[in-house]
Amino acid sequence: MAQKDYYKILGVDKSASQEDIKKAYRKLAMKYHPDHSSGSKENEEKFKEISEAYAVLSDPEKRKQYDTYGDEDFRQRYSQEDIFRDVDLGDILREFGFGGGSFFSFGGGRGRSGQKGRFSFDPESVFGFGDAAGGRQQQGMQAKGRDVETELPLTLQEIATGVTKTVSVQTPSGKTETLTVKIPKGLIDGKKVRLAGRGQPSPYGGPAGDMYIRSKIVADRVFSNEGFDIYVNREIKLTEALLGTSVTVPTVDGGQISMKIPPGTQPKRKLRVAGRGLPHMRGSGRGDMYVEVNVKMPKKLSKKQKELVDSLAETGL
Repeated sequence: MAQKDYYKILGVDKSASQEDIKKAYRKLAMKYHPDHSSGSKENEEKFKEISEAYAVLSDPEKRKQYDTYGDEDFRQRYSQEDIFRDVDLGDILREFGFGGGSFFSFGGGRGRSGQKGRFSFDPESVFGFGDAAGGRQQQGMQAKGRDVETELPLTLQEIATGVTKTVSVQTPSGKTETLTVKIPKGLIDGKKVRLAGRGQPSPYGGPAGDMYIRSKIVADRVFSNEGFDIYVNREIKLTEALLGTSVTVPTVDGGQISMKIPPGTQPKRKLRVAGRGLPHMRGSGRGDMYVEVNVKMPKKLSKKQKELVDSLAETGL
């Protein structure tokens, strides 16, 4: 899949303000809108492209996700329907007298306003073309079917190492089909894997939608996570906390590491082990592991232990 640089598409810098982004879209929309330009297929595609870029960059949360994870990972997380959800292009388009109904319609049909050739937006049909009022079948010949989303429970160990899972999906005929899906490393909560063409069929003969598999992390007795960082508890004795020690700590990918506990370690202190968390889904790098030290306090002292503690107390400890 070709990478998309939304900033380049709109001709703005990554530091552009929301007003700069809106101005850039206005300018390009006026140039490439099919009602204003030559109506060529090339201009139609360009208009779709700039509209998608604006839908992402005009939304602070989508823009943050795009800036953080890049285009490929962003489009694993967001379907086309997600990108255009809650985006109103109509306000800008109406400034040009293009209307602002609920469908994209190029060509000879009449839009909801009754004006021939009007162009407007429908996230359900995504980018179908034709008669918006009565010819939806004609307009949707190239319309993609709906995307679907399913939740898949995964353990932190599976997310750390990657795993192959079987997923049951329903075919258009109503039958249940079992798919074998390779789950990549780093599929933490909220991230998605896309199965192209496994969504709902198009009602007008276009391509089927996609299926998005979203991770749901299963609770673990040993590990927990915040994003790609892993947290694990390690209990030590009071004397070990005072004098320092070395302990063995399990890692989320099934290994073990040896780490030093420095003298005077306080209860609940978190010690960071760089690069031993969950792997990033795209590219290199991993999160960190944090070992929380719990100091085991004795509930009862032997006679000798009490004498020793009394002696320590006399020294001011």
